[in-house]
Amino acid sequence: MEILVLHGANLNMLGRREPEIYGKLSLEDINQILTEDAQALGVNLEILQSNYEGILIEAIHKAWQRQDGLVINPGAFTHTSVAIRDAIASVNIPTVEVHLSNIYKREEFRHHSFIAPVAIGQISGFGVDSYRLGLQAIVRHQRRTNLSVVAE
Repeated sequence: MEILVLHGANLNMLGRREPEIYGKLSLEDINQILTEDAQALGVNLEILQSNYEGILIEAIHKAWQRQDGLVINPGAFTHTSVAIRDAIASVNIPTVEVHLSNIYKREEFRHHSFIAPVAIGQISGFGVDSYRLGLQAIVRHQRRTNLSVVAE
């Protein structure tokens, strides 16, 4: 199983940027944890971070027919990007949206997600465990889906 993990705007600054909100782990730390979790789950990860919306959109387009699932933390693009939302909808890859912080306990503008309506689920507020739970969720979802297809 092939899973794409996308990190959006400003996530390259993790560990330095507002650690009281986002934690002390760097993006490299998070990627290492996800890589270890993926190995334990028996899946392959492709991981990309970009501060540029178009690069994330291109990665989503390229994932079509190559990736079985998508875990995405769009960062601030969550609240602004109809284009990323449309890219996810266009490839129809099961997607889990994740956030380190609980976006619903923060500023009002962070309460709206353009991504949530095209995702199978959203996990927020658990720090690095949001990513870990998102990875587990997409893998379990795909394994259940594939079992039900085989059973039919």
